[in-house]
Amino acid sequence: MQKAVFGGGCFWCTEAVFKMLKGVEKVLPGYAGGSKADATYEKVSSGKTGHAEVIYIEYNPEEVSYKTLLTVFFASHDPTTPNRQGNDIGPQYRSIIFYTSDEQKKEAERFLADINASSKSGEPTVTELVPLKEFFGAENYHKDYYANNKSAPYCQVIINPKLDKIQKEFGELLKKI
Repeated sequence: MQKAVFGGGCFWCTEAVFKMLKGVEKVLPGYAGGSKADATYEKVSSGKTGHAEVIYIEYNPEEVSYKTLLTVFFASHDPTTPNRQGNDIGPQYRSIIFYTSDEQKKEAERFLADINASSKSGEPTVTELVPLKEFFGAENYHKDYYANNKSAPYCQVIINPKLDKIQKEFGELLKKI
């Protein structure tokens, strides 16, 4: 197993997206990238800790590549808007990749360069690329949020369209249900 850590807005959304993928064995919401010694939803939501809402992924590289994870990551959020994804605003919602190895760093650098070179709008990505120093797991009520709250308005309006998009664009990558 290998691990990957991504922040692409609200971790409820990214957790739901990556849980659908073949080869992804575990997805946990949490916080990373801050300057404080601990992180809680309340503290991170203040926007003053420097942490981003992220997901920690354990995946089998024989079933899904890191490049494929990057492809889905960039397809599931807007990497050109700083500190914002839709109505979720603040530094905790920034686009960020936390690499866990030199290979991941190089792969992400190539991927970002390719995205920027092929941008039709000319807008570069604002996605940060930094080493993972520490991951703080989110509170239990955030875990499997979408699976446990599918009828909640946020899930219906924000998460469902993302899942629909991923299912349409990446059907071959999805776990069989």
